[in-house]
Amino acid sequence: MSSPDSPSPLGGPDATVHDPRRRRAILVAVCVALMAVIASVSGLNVAQPQVAVEFDASQSTVLWMINIYTLSLAALLLPLGALGDRVGRKPILLAGLALFGVASAAAGLATSAAMMIAARLLAGVGAAMIMPVTLAVITSTFPDGERSKAIGIWTGVAGGGGILGMYLSAVLVDWANWRWLFLLPVVLVVAAAVTALQAVPNSRERTRHRFDVVGSLTSVVAVTALIYVLHEGPVHGWTAPVTMVSLLVGVVAVIGFVAWELRLPAPLLDVRLFGDRRLASGSLALLTLFGVQAGIFVVLFPYFQAVLGWSGLRATLALMPMAAMMMLSSGLAPRVAARVGARATMATGIVLGGAGLALMATLVSVDGGYPAILPGMLAMGLGMGLTQPPSTEAITTALPRDRQGVASALNDVTREFGTALGVALLGAVLTAGYRSAVDTHLDTVPAGTADAAREGIATAIAASDTAGAQAPALVRAAQESFVDGWQQAMWVGTAVMAVLLGYVLARGPRRTAPGTPVTVPTSTGDVTVG
Repeated sequence: MSSPDSPSPLGGPDATVHDPRRRRAILVAVCVALMAVIASVSGLNVAQPQVAVEFDASQSTVLWMINIYTLSLAALLLPLGALGDRVGRKPILLAGLALFGVASAAAGLATSAAMMIAARLLAGVGAAMIMPVTLAVITSTFPDGERSKAIGIWTGVAGGGGILGMYLSAVLVDWANWRWLFLLPVVLVVAAAVTALQAVPNSRERTRHRFDVVGSLTSVVAVTALIYVLHEGPVHGWTAPVTMVSLLVGVVAVIGFVAWELRLPAPLLDVRLFGDRRLASGSLALLTLFGVQAGIFVVLFPYFQAVLGWSGLRATLALMPMAAMMMLSSGLAPRVAARVGARATMATGIVLGGAGLALMATLVSVDGGYPAILPGMLAMGLGMGLTQPPSTEAITTALPRDRQGVASALNDVTREFGTALGVALLGAVLTAGYRSAVDTHLDTVPAGTADAAREGIATAIAASDTAGAQAPALVRAAQESFVDGWQQAMWVGTAVMAVLLGYVLARGPRRTAPGTPVTVPTSTGDVTVG
C-alpha cells in the first residue's frame, strides 16, 4: 500500500504530498524551472544589436533566433504535456531541464547564426517539456486547501518572471557580454534539477489506450502555422503568399485536429471539455490578458527609449513596479477568490486592467514622462495579477487530475497564442496610428527622410541627422505621432478588456464549494471532473 507521500500511478489522491516542508521544496523547484523558461522568452531581445554584429546577421535572422524558441515551445506543449502524464512528470521534468540547460549553454557558446538558431530550437523543445509539468506537479501533489495558493505563486512567476528575466538580461548585457545572458537559465536549471531530484514525487496516468500520435502531430502543425502567421504577418504582410498559405495550413490543421479528437476514446485533448464554462472562460481570460500585456510591452519600450531617451537597462527597470504589483496581487488572488468567488475576482482584475489601459491612454504625453503612465502600469499589474490565478485554476480544475499535463499545456498554449496575437494586433494599431499622424508633418521634409520617418519613431530620429534645420521639428513630430499611436493602441486594448469583462460576468466560473463535482460532456459520455 502506498504511503500518503508516495507517487500514485494514476496521479490521483495518493500523489498528494502532506509534508509542508516538502511542498515548499516542490514549489521552489517548479517555480525556479519556470523562471528559467520564462526568462529565456524575452532575454535575447535586449541583445539584438550585439548579436547582429557578432554573427553579421540580418534583422530577420536575429528575429528567428528569438522567435524559434517561442515557436518550438508553443508547438510542442500539448503533446509533451500529455507525454508527461503517461511517462511520469518527474522524469519528463528532469529530461527537459537537462536538454534546456545543454541547449542554453550551446547558445552562449555559439560560433555562428545557424548554431544559435539550432540551440534555441532545442531549448524550446526542453522548455516545452518543463513548462506544462511545473503546473501539473502542483495540481497533482498539493492538497485542495493549498493548491490555490501554490497556483497563485506559479502564475506570479509566469506573469512577472518575464519582466524580471528581461531586467537581469539587460544588466548582464550592459555590464558584461551578451553571451552571459545564457548563464542565467543554466544556473536556474541546475538549481531546479537539484531540488526536483530530492523533493518532486513522480505521478502519471495509467491507461489502456494508445498515445494519440495523430492528434499530437496535427496539433504541432496547427500551432506552428498559426503562431508563424502572427509572428511573420507584420513582417511579410498579411496578404503575402507565405502568410496566406500558413494561415490556410493552420486552419485546416485545427479542423482536422478537432475532427480527429472527437472520434477517439482517449484523445490528446477532448474538445468537448470546452463546454465547461471554467475551461472556456479561463482560457479566454488568459488569451486576452497575455495579449494585452505583450501589446503593452510593444508600446512601452519605444516610448521609454525613443520618446524619453532612456537606455535599454533603464527602460527595463521602469517595468519592475508593474511586475512587482503583478506578482504581489497573484499571491493575494487565491484569498480573494476564496472569499468572493473566482468570477468576481476575475471580473475585478479585468476592470482594474482596463482602467490601467484607459489611464495610460489618457495621461500619456511627450512631456508627461514616466509619472504620467506609472498609475496606469500599476493598475494594469494589479488587475492582471488578480485575474491570472483564478483563470489558471479554472482551466486545471476542468480536467481530471490524471490529465493535468494536458491541462497545464493548454494553459501555456493559451498564453503563447495570446502573446503572439497581442503583439500582432496592438503593434499593428500602434504602427497605423503613428504613420497616419506623422504623415501630416512630412510635407516639407526631403523624400528620403520622409520615407524613413514613416517606418517608425526610431528610424525617424535616426533620419533627423539629414533633415538639417528641420531636425528638431521632425523629432518632435515623430514623438507626438508615436503618442497618438500609443493612445489608439491603449483604447483598443481597453475595448478588448471590456468585451472580456462582459463574457466573464455572463459565462465565468460559478461559485461552488471546494471539491464540488461538475458534469461535462466527453467523447465517452458525460463524466464528472473537478
